[in-house]
Amino acid sequence: MKINTAEFIISNSDVKKCPKDNLPEYAFIGRSNVGKSSLINMLTNNKNLAKTSARPGKTQLINHFKINSNWYLVDLPGYGYAKVSKTTKEKFQKFITEYFEKREQLVCAFVLIDIRHEAQKIDLEFINYLGEAQVPFCIVFTKADKITEKKAEENIAAYREKLLTGDWEEMPKYFVTSSSKSVGREALLEYIGEINKEIFNRQGA
Repeated sequence: MKINTAEFIISNSDVKKCPKDNLPEYAFIGRSNVGKSSLINMLTNNKNLAKTSARPGKTQLINHFKINSNWYLVDLPGYGYAKVSKTTKEKFQKFITEYFEKREQLVCAFVLIDIRHEAQKIDLEFINYLGEAQVPFCIVFTKADKITEKKAEENIAAYREKLLTGDWEEMPKYFVTSSSKSVGREALLEYIGEINKEIFNRQGA
């Protein structure tokens, strides 16, 4: 799939204020400083679309970007170690869960994980939350250019082992990416394109 247009639509902290049309939505979320904004900019080939920052936790709203006028890329606040007050964190964590549990237009969530680190408890907990809430999702391992291919495989295997010894029967679908090298871009966009094609075909039937 080729991205021709990427347009910012709205930022808000209330699911009720999200766009009213029924276009499919793909949400991107991950621990603070996982490289989410860089990944979004890489996917859309627009380095200024999502705001990047050296300060973790900059994204604190639900951000909707309309792609090719027929689907939404949704940039969600990071979970975990953002340096914000407890009250602020509780507030935006609440609207994150409301988005996942109430937003009918959500087709798939992409959970971003820094591939440089071994399986992190907070990432595993969030993956399990999505499973329990029956939210369709994929894992996106980021920053693959920062470590060797062998180490990347070892860290992915560690996640697989943790999940399979828990409640999962198989490893969720995953992608390996590098924003600086554009690794994984084609595979991710092709996956979204295939789902959109199925949705639009059903709607046209």
